[in-house]
Amino acid sequence: MRIEDIEIRNYRSFREVSLRNLPQLAILVGPNGSGKSTLFDSFGFLKDAMTHTVATAVGRRGGFEELVSRGAEGPMAIRVQFGESGGGITTYHLEITARAGRVVVAREVLRHRWGPHGKASRLVDFREGDGYAVTNESRCGQERVGDQRRPYRLADPSALAIKGLGQFRQFPVVSALRSRIENWHISPLDISHARRSVEMGYAEQLSISGDNVAQVAEHLHRRHPERFARVLEALGRRIPGASRVKVRPMEDGGLALWFGDESFRDPFSARFVSDGTIKMFVYLLLLYAPAAHPLLVMGEPENHLHPDLLPELVEEFRDYARRGGQVFVSTHSPCFLNGAGLEEVFWFAKADGFTSVRRVSTDDLLRDLVADGERLGMLWRQGLLEGAAAQ
Repeated sequence: MRIEDIEIRNYRSFREVSLRNLPQLAILVGPNGSGKSTLFDSFGFLKDAMTHTVATAVGRRGGFEELVSRGAEGPMAIRVQFGESGGGITTYHLEITARAGRVVVAREVLRHRWGPHGKASRLVDFREGDGYAVTNESRCGQERVGDQRRPYRLADPSALAIKGLGQFRQFPVVSALRSRIENWHISPLDISHARRSVEMGYAEQLSISGDNVAQVAEHLHRRHPERFARVLEALGRRIPGASRVKVRPMEDGGLALWFGDESFRDPFSARFVSDGTIKMFVYLLLLYAPAAHPLLVMGEPENHLHPDLLPELVEEFRDYARRGGQVFVSTHSPCFLNGAGLEEVFWFAKADGFTSVRRVSTDDLLRDLVADGERLGMLWRQGLLEGAAAQ
């Protein structure tokens, strides 16, 4: 299941934005403030709303008045369409508004189509806490089987219906969507967090901030040594001398990373390693993890990295996407963009305070120049992506 289409309305600078036929790897370009981070934040909003409540997700963003587009008429709305390998389609539509100063879910609808030519059903439909769910999900995709609807009333109108319903086996489509969104990885990676020692413990996947990198490295080393060896091989190939990484217990009972350099006999603490080395190691741990996140969102991965490393990093993201983890990446680097394919790039621009999004492949001139062997990063630097000049 991957995101095929996104429609966002009245969400900050997105008065009305649509991205359609999304690839497994989507690369976003545009100047600062053009809306790239707003798209990423909309993913984070859905995850926060699913993990907690819509009111919590809105509150973390400064309140409804700060989140809704200026001068907006109507609710804030996000619609996401997911495609399945067998041709099925799941569409989730969410509308948020405020009533007497209180955030509520104005509308929440989940539709599902079984197979490319199968029956389509509205499985969940709620308005401000009242609605229904189809209780015979496992059979209603079959012809001649009608939808059996049961009414429900939520105790909190700012809670998502699919969050509660997704806990029950009788709602497999709802449950799959809930699990998928909860496992999105939207990363504001902080290098300072990755340098810290952490308490002894167990972690299979990196946290959002990257503060458990030592635990994840220990897990990968012990449980998946072949993958850890690939991480070290890739790190040593890209960062001269960084051929050894160890996880060591500290006197305070925590774990810390230690890096080895071919020029020195003993490894040294991550506190004395360059930002680029730490960042590349964290990226490799994430990208070589045994299980891919259904969605990986990464802002400006080029920071602290040498430009020559960036085209290969694009390919690493692409390989991750091929394993099932859809990837959205924003960049300000022409070198990073040089590794991108024409269909993978979207450019963001802002006019009159609102964002517009175009796909590079729809521009005839850019398409012809790339066909003649030009690279997108160089075309970007030359100003051929109007309104999205390279920084």
